[in-house]
Amino acid sequence: MKTVILIPARYASTRYPGKPLAELTLPSGEKKSLIRLSWEAANRVKGVAEVHVVTDDDRIRDHAKSFGASVIMTSAQAENGTARCAEALDKGDVEADLVINLQGDAPLTPEWFVEDLIDAMTADEAAQVATPVLQCDALTYGHFIEDRKAGRVGGTTAVFDARGHALYFSKEVLPYIDPGKAPATDIPVYHHVGVYAYRPAALRAYRSWPVSQLETLEGLEQLRFLVNDTTVRCVIVEGRGRVFWELNNPEDVPRINSVLKDL
Repeated sequence: MKTVILIPARYASTRYPGKPLAELTLPSGEKKSLIRLSWEAANRVKGVAEVHVVTDDDRIRDHAKSFGASVIMTSAQAENGTARCAEALDKGDVEADLVINLQGDAPLTPEWFVEDLIDAMTADEAAQVATPVLQCDALTYGHFIEDRKAGRVGGTTAVFDARGHALYFSKEVLPYIDPGKAPATDIPVYHHVGVYAYRPAALRAYRSWPVSQLETLEGLEQLRFLVNDTTVRCVIVEGRGRVFWELNNPEDVPRINSVLKDL
């Protein structure tokens, strides 16, 4: 099965303009951009035939090419990363059996998260879309609660059934846990990791569907699949001691830098 990774990146982020070009500090003191670290993470994934940065912005294109990345240019009308990946299939003449969307704001994504996703899609031919979920540890759960108390939208949580099929995704912390009853360990909250695996047919169908109300309210692109009765399989992945967090807001930079120091 030919697998291709696409890394959608846009400059005009509402919460953090210019986010793909934000610099993070490595343990050596060297600084690298968010998009470069995401590209390097993609290239560590085993069994991938191609990796492309997908953008509509000349600044991101020029920067990505400066460190050797392949770039596919798309229109500015792509409303989210999934739509941008769908457009890139045709504009970049990408041929693949499986398309991975590794979003450009997740440089801490371990390669085994993506490899587990590929394995799950390989084993289940009926699955059209899949995405990883990670059970929160106390630190990550604390970040979620801290962001919500501060009025910030941070990561996304996922709720799924016994078969691993997604029931809902939200930027609220779901399920709700009474603060007085929150367990110190085995916290029943799953952090949605911003990686998707699609069959090309499902990805192209996505572009043909109208934007749903839930997608608009939550600002979560994957809800369009659920509204259109497409099963999204949640694949539980293991952190293996690695803290995972995306760069959603400027306040996340020190969080991610602190994790990079421990790698």
